[in-house]
Amino acid sequence: MTEHSRSPRQPRKKGGAPSGSAGSRGSGGKGGYTSGGRGTGKAPAKGAGKTSGRSGGKTNSRFAGSTKPSQPTRLPDRDAPAPVDVHDPDGIRLQKLMAAAGVGSRRVCENLIAQGRVEVDGQIVTELGVRIDAKSQVVHVDGVRINLDEDRVYLAFNKPKGVVTTMHDELGRISLEDYVGNREERLFHVGRLDADTEGLLLLTNDGDLAHRLQHPAYGVLKTYVATIRGPVGRDVGKRLREGVELEDGPVSVDSFRIVDHQPGKAMVEVVLHEGRKHVVRRMLEAVGHPVLELVRTEVGPIRLADLKSGRMRRLNKAEIGALYKAAGL
Repeated sequence: MTEHSRSPRQPRKKGGAPSGSAGSRGSGGKGGYTSGGRGTGKAPAKGAGKTSGRSGGKTNSRFAGSTKPSQPTRLPDRDAPAPVDVHDPDGIRLQKLMAAAGVGSRRVCENLIAQGRVEVDGQIVTELGVRIDAKSQVVHVDGVRINLDEDRVYLAFNKPKGVVTTMHDELGRISLEDYVGNREERLFHVGRLDADTEGLLLLTNDGDLAHRLQHPAYGVLKTYVATIRGPVGRDVGKRLREGVELEDGPVSVDSFRIVDHQPGKAMVEVVLHEGRKHVVRRMLEAVGHPVLELVRTEVGPIRLADLKSGRMRRLNKAEIGALYKAAGL
């Protein structure tokens, strides 16, 4: 007897309705499909499981549960930090200070502000009427800090051999005082160079910048060119990069390369961020190559270039901005 001719009172045979009937149920549970059978005439419930025609009725684990792709959990709404008012009624107009610092003409500076490219103490400023204090507030243009304080001094000095790195020497030796002692500002020297080492020395009255440039924690690189006893073995660079043990602890270079070979000696370039006393000389001696001559050629982004021995020059605004960036200011 078929499903359609059976009496409503006639009990259904054990095993349920035959496959393909309108009332049949598959192994997927309520509202599911049977393998190869017809549907019930209604769309299956969203997310209902399906049985694979090849798996013999087993649920494909890939499609178990919801078939919707996972959605990122939405973070709870948080109030945006309140903007900080950087306006100082007793200050000077921002665009005027920027123009005086050499950023550009007054009109160019106004355009930079209107375009949202200027920050004061970390806050983007777009209003042209903002006034600030040049001595206490920090301004960045396109992410580069600019110096607004006209009292700040930044100098590059090519220290000659024999000059002591101090502003006054009690023994009467030639010192930095002989070169900058007549200046009104009190200058700091960024790091030290021993009397027998010549080359680039930065001088400034910006104490915070000077501290960061010479502290190894900020990773500002210093480049030296040394004339050493040769020939130089192939493993010297590897040993220096891996680190050598000195009496005050291990030290390693950030970079090492051979610049030139000469009979019995060689010229090498050493780059490191350490600032310990005589560190370059001690490192090279530790690997069997005592230093004959030593010159510092770079401090961070500032190069000695063609600056003559005993001469100094002011850093330009781009160099000052690069120094701030290197020091993380």
